[in-house]
Amino acid sequence: MPRSARRPPDWLAHPLRWQRAPVPWPAMLRGALGMGPLLGAAIAAGRPEAGLLAGLGALFAGINDRPGTGRAGALQIGVPALGGALGLLLGVAAGWWAVPLLLTVGLLSGAVSVAGPVCSAAALQLLVLTAVGGGMALDLPGWARAAAFLTGAGWLLLLRLLLRRPALRLHRHHGERLAVAAVFDALADALDAVGTPGAEPARRRLTAALDRADQALRLHRLLRLPGRARTEEAELAGRLAAAAALCEASVALLWEGARLPVRISTGPRRLAEAVRAGGNPGALPAPLSDTPARTAFDRAVLDAGLVFAGAPAPTRPPAPKGLGGVHPASPAGREYGFRVAVCVTMSTVVALLLHTEHWYWLPVTAAFLVKPDFGPLFSRVVNRFAGTALGVLLSAAVTAAADRTWLPVATVVLTGALIPVAARHFALQTAVVTLTVLAFVSAAGDRQAAPSRLADTALACAIVLLAGHLPRLADTRARVGHRCAHALRSTRRYLDHVLTGAPGQQHRADLRRSAYRALAEARAAAEGAAAELTTGPDLDWLRVTTGAERIADAATACAVRIEHGSPRPGRPAARQVTAALDALADALDSRDPATPRTAPTTSTDCRTLDDILTELHRIQALTSAA
Repeated sequence: MPRSARRPPDWLAHPLRWQRAPVPWPAMLRGALGMGPLLGAAIAAGRPEAGLLAGLGALFAGINDRPGTGRAGALQIGVPALGGALGLLLGVAAGWWAVPLLLTVGLLSGAVSVAGPVCSAAALQLLVLTAVGGGMALDLPGWARAAAFLTGAGWLLLLRLLLRRPALRLHRHHGERLAVAAVFDALADALDAVGTPGAEPARRRLTAALDRADQALRLHRLLRLPGRARTEEAELAGRLAAAAALCEASVALLWEGARLPVRISTGPRRLAEAVRAGGNPGALPAPLSDTPARTAFDRAVLDAGLVFAGAPAPTRPPAPKGLGGVHPASPAGREYGFRVAVCVTMSTVVALLLHTEHWYWLPVTAAFLVKPDFGPLFSRVVNRFAGTALGVLLSAAVTAAADRTWLPVATVVLTGALIPVAARHFALQTAVVTLTVLAFVSAAGDRQAAPSRLADTALACAIVLLAGHLPRLADTRARVGHRCAHALRSTRRYLDHVLTGAPGQQHRADLRRSAYRALAEARAAAEGAAAELTTGPDLDWLRVTTGAERIADAATACAVRIEHGSPRPGRPAARQVTAALDALADALDSRDPATPRTAPTTSTDCRTLDDILTELHRIQALTSAA
């Protein structure tokens, strides 16, 4: 039997997948010092309820405490904490008044979640803390609940700013330097992979590194204190611009597909070391220009060397308007908001019918389960139930071993240290979070919450699994197709700028980054859809996104060729290709599978445009078959 025949389906294998990453020791230290001291101080002061809410704030902050610069961490922790505090202010409705409240908040938070990871985390905390505020019996006014929650999140954010590696304190821009250096490292890896099966994944990792560095520098400018010197910031911005030019040429080399000599990647690796050290790269490899893409790359290496030697970098204009990602009012936002509202509202109604005490656990569980950020629906359900069962068993074992006042504090110190590691798998993260929450409520005097947790979780899993597979709630064309359509439209804007010869090198770079960023979001959505438990045939979204990525690569290769002497394609051919991209994007964005699709010819006056039209035909064949 062939190996592929023995391979389990993606929806069955996905719950077992584990993310690999280095051990985050600094985050583990922050987690250990985050929740435990807050809870211990509150118990010592005779205010365990305030300690519970402060601990929840530190818990959510620890979950959002991801690698990145200090400013990125402030954004990732601070904005969701504000959403959670708002939820506690809103969550004052008791009994059946909670149903319309959570319906409204569910619609809003679901729609906002599609705007990006920070908005998604903020929307989740808004919804979860609204349910907790309405269902958990706490003898505190709304403003005091919000203040305690923000205190916990602020404490962990302060720890992030204070407890940093000694090397990080040597330089104020160390995080931004590492982000820019990572672009050059990813570029070298991508060059080594050209002509191999790993070329396209390496290009995607390069795009992700470039986006992270660009975001780090944008956040630095946004959150910079008045009066700070800008010399080093300008230096990093110039080096990032040099990296972006090298990335464009490397994509053209990827499109050509010929293996490259090892010496080609030596230059970017030396540039990466120079960025980390804050110095110069020294001698760079001599150019060997034998194709337009190699000529472009060698010129970009020369320009990078000049920038590192102190030559002025081009001034960066404001980012072009109209290039934002998927927004809450989009089909994806409406579809997800409706799905969250239905699942959370159904869970709230069932919980209130069964019991009025601890009813918040059902809608809270549904809110976590319905989020696609944590993986496909079936995988989330399996891992949530398994993790909750493990957390409840561990809580029972710990309580049986020693029922003492300090035990919840010791428990959350341990679980706080485990949260950064547990983030690698949803089941393990659920187990650690469940054990932490049970320790909180036990410290607040409620020792009867654990037995009902497992039954409530099983019920919420059943509700979300049923509701999440209803036809209108499981529409991948709205969820994934809209992101693919947005990526194709971003690529069309980029290609149109290339073909029409519009002025502005930096504007073209922004358009290119916007296209590749949208493609990365589309691929992430497609990978999640590929592992969903489907009840019927669906479009192969991964093949669609792969074709869209190749179209963007061909557009980049076209830009490099034109810039280095190749004739610009005629306007009729350019209009044919851009119109075909628009038509395909409209078809992917439509819920009607019978939407007419254009079928342009594959004969233009440019080889690159012919390649783009070939990929368009492949995508159209996939959509027509579906």
